[in-house]
Amino acid sequence: MRDAVIAGGGPVGLFLATELALGGCSVLILERDEEVTSQWKALPLGMRGLSAGSAEVLYRRGLLQAVIDASGADTAKVGAAPDAVEAPGPRDVSHFAGMGLDAADIDVSALPYRLPSPAMEGLMTSLEAVSSVMTQRATALGVDILRGAPVTAVTHDGESVTVTAGGQEYQARYLVGCDGGRSSVRDLADFDFAGTEPLFTGYVAKVTFADPGQLSLGFNLTPNGMYLRTPFEGHLGMMDFDGGSFDRSKPLTREHLQEVLRRITGTDVTLNDVHLASSFTDRAMQVTTYRKGRVLLAGDAAHIHSPLGGQGLNLGIGDAVNLGWKLAATVQGIAPEGLLDTYTSERHAVGAAVLDWSRAQVATMKPGPNAPALRQLVHELLSTPDGATFAYRRTTGLFNRYDLGSAHPLVGSTAPDFRFEDGARLGELLCQGQGVLLNFRADHALQRAATNWEDRIRYAAGPARNDLGFSAVLVRPDGVVAWASGEALDLDTFEQAAARWFGSPQN
Repeated sequence: MRDAVIAGGGPVGLFLATELALGGCSVLILERDEEVTSQWKALPLGMRGLSAGSAEVLYRRGLLQAVIDASGADTAKVGAAPDAVEAPGPRDVSHFAGMGLDAADIDVSALPYRLPSPAMEGLMTSLEAVSSVMTQRATALGVDILRGAPVTAVTHDGESVTVTAGGQEYQARYLVGCDGGRSSVRDLADFDFAGTEPLFTGYVAKVTFADPGQLSLGFNLTPNGMYLRTPFEGHLGMMDFDGGSFDRSKPLTREHLQEVLRRITGTDVTLNDVHLASSFTDRAMQVTTYRKGRVLLAGDAAHIHSPLGGQGLNLGIGDAVNLGWKLAATVQGIAPEGLLDTYTSERHAVGAAVLDWSRAQVATMKPGPNAPALRQLVHELLSTPDGATFAYRRTTGLFNRYDLGSAHPLVGSTAPDFRFEDGARLGELLCQGQGVLLNFRADHALQRAATNWEDRIRYAAGPARNDLGFSAVLVRPDGVVAWASGEALDLDTFEQAAARWFGSPQN
């Protein structure tokens, strides 16, 4: 019997598998697709944006450079000056409802507890690039991947889960559905899925234009919807505010796509050929809990929304890094009581916020007589330092904060990339998926206390190039600060935090 079966071999399922393998778990991935690659995963149709928060997650597992290389990304946009002791302002920012944000408008002073890091910026990539890197890592860690095996049945009790896929049964202690927006696991395990119905049908296609000069590059809001052209030849996206009525209701013909495109653009543009096309909607739904007994969900299986702002893949990576170490500790029998339940309590709120962010963008883009006034108002607000900084905080993935019961603003937030004087970085110390205790004052009493969790918490001591006024910081395996101390070191609160997240001390 496996420790875990993961349904879905996309980036989220693969990343989760590597997290579980780092935690000593035996893992099997069941992937419905037989082929590893497809046009939907490669550029341009498979294009995805990794936020700075996701880049940070990859950096903390030693995977960032491999993803950069596989993506052909501009490495000049990633990282910070090696000798810097303070984080620079962002160079790249996202957009809201097709309206670009200006990095110069970001108020850096309103972004606390930041330090230079190799993962300061996000990057453009593809599903193919991320999946290839994660597949290599998963295989190297001993994860088994079975392709052409869609999940068709799930039964679970208090001891195990039995999964039927490809006509075979597989038994595991836990099952995690990472099988996308139309998740079989979600349906078979009867998760409640609630949310809002769509306002538009969206289209993504690879086409040949007879007259591409009629269409501008970038996001283009019009009185009848939105269209997107990227620098990739023939790459087209559209939003048609039809209430989502067309999505998957009829064949996607060249004639239909051309009719929609002409109506949205107000031009007589002609499509010579449609090589590949698909539709989607802005339906925004989320499961009410991410766990039902021994079945859990992550990524699009747990939440769906429009692709505006490129939050989907990033949200899924956040789910995986939050769940992996908690599930591994539970499997190994070292998890404190209730640890696995914190996956829902922490990630559900983050997912709900992304869904609302998506809904707000759709509402801003919806055509109508009042739409230009609303868009102008939002544009003016986003052009202010407060507005731009607020939007940046909401989209970058670096400023989520879990409620861990402490009023300190760093506790529950992603840890700055502290760098010791000898050059060692926190991100490098996290690569094996353990917790990390940073002792900047090399306090011997704290060191002695830490030995009680030395099999679960990696210890590092010494002065930091910039300790931001802290004497010690305890970081969970997912890079979230579990405890932080100023000058007055409190061993009792450290031991409480260590026990809460890493279980009973061994001594």
